[in-house]
This record gives sequence, C-alpha cells and structure tokens, in this order.
Amino acid sequence: MADRSTAAVDVADNSGETSLTAQADQSTADGVAKNRERDTDSDEVQESTRTDGAGTTSPPELHSGHKLARRYRLEECVTRLDGFSSWRAVDEKLRRAVGVHILPADHSRARSVLAAARSSALLGDPRFVQVLDAVEENDVVYVVHEWLPDATELTTLLASGPLEPYDAYQMVSQVSSAMAAAHREGLAHLRLNPNAVLRASTGQWRIRGLAVNAALRGVSSDTPQRTDTEAIGALLYAALTQRWPYESDAYGLSGLPKDIGLIAPDQVRAGVHRGLSELSMRALANDGATASRHESPCTTPEELVKAIGEMPRIRPPEPAFTAPPEYQRTTYQQGTYGRQTPRPGVTQPVPPPPPPLQSRTGKALKWAVSALLIAALGLGSWQLADALMDQGGKKDDPGQTQTNDGNDKSPKKPTSGKPIAISGARDFDPLGDQTEKPSDIGKVYDNSTATYWQTDFYLSPDFGRLKSGVGIILDLGKTQQVGKVTVTFVGDTSVELRSASSDAGSEPTSLNAYSKVAEGTGTTVQLKPGKTLKSRYLLVWLTKLPLQPDDGKWRGRVADIKVTS
Repeated sequence: MADRSTAAVDVADNSGETSLTAQADQSTADGVAKNRERDTDSDEVQESTRTDGAGTTSPPELHSGHKLARRYRLEECVTRLDGFSSWRAVDEKLRRAVGVHILPADHSRARSVLAAARSSALLGDPRFVQVLDAVEENDVVYVVHEWLPDATELTTLLASGPLEPYDAYQMVSQVSSAMAAAHREGLAHLRLNPNAVLRASTGQWRIRGLAVNAALRGVSSDTPQRTDTEAIGALLYAALTQRWPYESDAYGLSGLPKDIGLIAPDQVRAGVHRGLSELSMRALANDGATASRHESPCTTPEELVKAIGEMPRIRPPEPAFTAPPEYQRTTYQQGTYGRQTPRPGVTQPVPPPPPPLQSRTGKALKWAVSALLIAALGLGSWQLADALMDQGGKKDDPGQTQTNDGNDKSPKKPTSGKPIAISGARDFDPLGDQTEKPSDIGKVYDNSTATYWQTDFYLSPDFGRLKSGVGIILDLGKTQQVGKVTVTFVGDTSVELRSASSDAGSEPTSLNAYSKVAEGTGTTVQLKPGKTLKSRYLLVWLTKLPLQPDDGKWRGRVADIKVTS
C-alpha cells in the first residue's frame, strides 16, 4: 500500500538547520509514557536467544513536537533504551496516530533494523501491526508503524486475572497461525512476549514488532522457529495461570517457585482447561526435557497450528443474564395516595368489604342482568345453528358452484417467483487490476453452498481504502423481469444489486453503466428492487468485507446466487 513506502516522504529541507544529534543538547527529557501500547518490556526475562553487543551510540534525545520528514510529529516518548528511542507520534499528512522507533544512522544495528522493517512491511498480513515507513535521512534511522489506541496488551489483560478458556484458545490459535505464516515467508519475531501481543476491540489478536523488535535489541537465534514456538507456549501458560513459566518474575507476573521445575498449568491453578494445559507444555518443550506428559513436543508454529486443529473446539461461554430486581409495590398501588403515612409500629385497621346487594333494588338488578344474559345466549345459539344448516345445504346441492365476482375483496395467496437460470458470470474489478479470482466464478451458481468464489485479501473491510468494491456480473441470457436476487455469503458482507439498462445489447464493462436497485448486509441477503426491473445483466457488487477466521484476512466469499422473477 502507499502508506507502507520504504522511502522518505516529503523529506525535510534541513538547509540552515542543525542536525538531529546536534539538537539533542537543546532537547527536553521526556518521561516514559504509561500507554498500553508500549513497544518494549521493562523486565528482564529468560529467553533462549543470544544478543550481540549493544551499540555505543547514545539514542537521539529528540523533544516532543519535533517533526520527521516534515510529516511525523513526535508527541510522547514511550521508551529510551539501548541506543534507540520509541515514540507515539502523529502523521500530520493522514491525521492519525503512529508509532516511531528512532536510532542514530551510525548505530551498529541501524542497517539490520532497516532491513527487518522493510521485510516486515512486505508481508502485509493484517494479523501483524503494520510497518508504514522505514527511512534513513540525515543522521538518523526511523521506523514508522501502526498505533492501535483501541487495543490492549496481554500484559494489561493478565493484570486482572487469567483469561477465560475461550479467550486463551482464541489467542493461541490466532498467534500461532500468524507466526506460521510469517515463518513461511522467512520472518521470525524472537521477542514474542505479553507486551507484543494485543487484543483489538473487535476481539482480533494482533502481534507487534515482527522482526523489528529483535533487530532493535540485536537479538538473534540459531533456531528461530523453536524460539517463537516456545514463546507462544509461554504466552498460553501465562494466560491460563497468570504466572510466568520460569523462575524469574517478568511482565508483571510472578515466576514459578524455585527448585520445582516446569509444572503443567493445571497443577498451578485449579480449573485450568486440560487440553490447553497440555498444549502449552508441548510448546514449551526444550529438546524434549520438559515435554508434555503424553504428547510429542511442538517445535515449530506450523506443528502448533496442527495440534490446535486436532483439539476439540472450545466454544464461547453462554451470555450471563442478570435477574430483574424484585417487583416493589408503590404507595399509590397500595391505595395510600393522598393519605397520611402511618407512623412506624402503629397497626392500621383494615376496612371491611362493601356489603352485597341485599336491598330490593339490588335483587331486581341481579334478575335483570341474568335475563339479558340468557336471552343473548339463546339468540346466539339460534344464529349459529341457522348458519350451519345453510352451509350444509349448499354443500349437499351438486348443482351449485361458488363463483367470485369482480367485487370480491378476499385476500389472494401470494405467488412465489419462478427461478431464473444464470447462463454465465464473470468477476468484475473495474477499480483495480481488472481481475478478481476468475477461476472459481462458476461456484456462485452451482447450486451448492459448500463451494464459494472469493476475492483477494485486503488490509481492512473497506478494501484497504484502495477501491469502493468488487463484484460479479450475472448474464441471464436475455432481458427478463427480475423480482429478487438471493446471495449467500461466508461471513457478514455488505452488498449492492446493480443492473444494466434493459436495452443493453452487450455486457457493459464500466461501473457507471450499472444502476443500484437494492442493497443489504448479512450472510444470506435478499435483494428486492423497489420497482419493476427488467434486465439481462445484473451486478452483485460487494462493498464491505468480513474478516475470515480461518486465515485472519478480510476477503469476500460468495457461496451461492439465485435469481427469481
């Protein structure tokens, strides 16, 4: 995408200005922000990695308000450590918050940080916090990445207690799947800890600092897949027990008691899900020494994904409904409105019920009401019997037939539309590269919802802000009257029904040639035009995509389309 450029954008004209390191003497010190999107940890943790020597260059101590490339305005220093600093900043061009890592250009790790950032940016997986820019200008190197103000670190989530089994299952599933995809592209994290795993407000888990965090600290590993897999096991262990699976305390979590070794989560805390406990031990296995009691260890994220797939699926908990408060009678309902409130402890006399109608007038009234009721019952019975006799006589007369004249206003049963066969279909991407998975287009009208046509994947529901939509053009063979188009999706999808004019001699190829006649959102959407529609060519135009849980990407999937008259 354009935002992930690896070249400087609007590079500042620094003629007549002092260099950034020269400005360090004039800068003010910024405190570490208490922001939940911290990019580093403050605790020393046990890791199976080796670290090279720290760079000898001090981090550029820039002040709040300084601009990089006349675009990124530094707001708050998040971390100042080991020759680099991390900031919360504002991209004034796109008016959004971003994160920035800054280190001197002559730092010993500057080249590796740039290479890691550019490799991470090329991955483009939405499960990772995206690198937006990686630039070397003047005497500094800086890396710009997404800032997620609505996301919460796993560290913060665990501060209030362990995760529920369903949340822990979702976390380990999504993180393992994302890291397996990264390793297939040759990328490792090597700093996967509770500060690097975030849960967005939508419930999706995101990973921050792929390759970059390790490069900033000079961390490397001879077995990167083993390192990341063991880190995922530690994350799951912490999520289940609220304890760090090593003797040292880290990330606000207490370590395990000394001299007892690594014990299973279900032995640390009661009520831990047995399958997840077993899974964390399989991931934490170190050369088989601490492997699970019954299963073989998982040494790569791919093996961990396979092990998760073999587990019984953990379903979300049932929503809890609170009982309504007990009904309280008011003083008005109790009949005391307008009266004096009795003093506490004083028993009020209960008024006696009114006497029954014992007078001569009361008796006459009761007899009159009884007579009226008897007369009404008799009249109703006679009318009912007469109606039944008339109806029986009409049925017995074979010469009589029932006819409806033009003034009969009795309701008629609605007639369902007849199905219209789709003679052909093709993908339609006029705002992109003109093609969108054409090989599977026949699956949208094969009368099976088990198969589907899908779009390319995008970085957001709105097609990564690259275009307004993609679609499928349906050819009905000839101009016909269309009453309804039913579209079945995989995941909630927003869609519009558009049609070409009834006199179109050939299939239109521009989006403007199709007029919108209906729209809807859901997994099964019925698109009914507001007025009579006759057309040969229809366009099913997708405008908002769902996040597919199996690959963690935004893409549309159309399983079936039916057209009726």
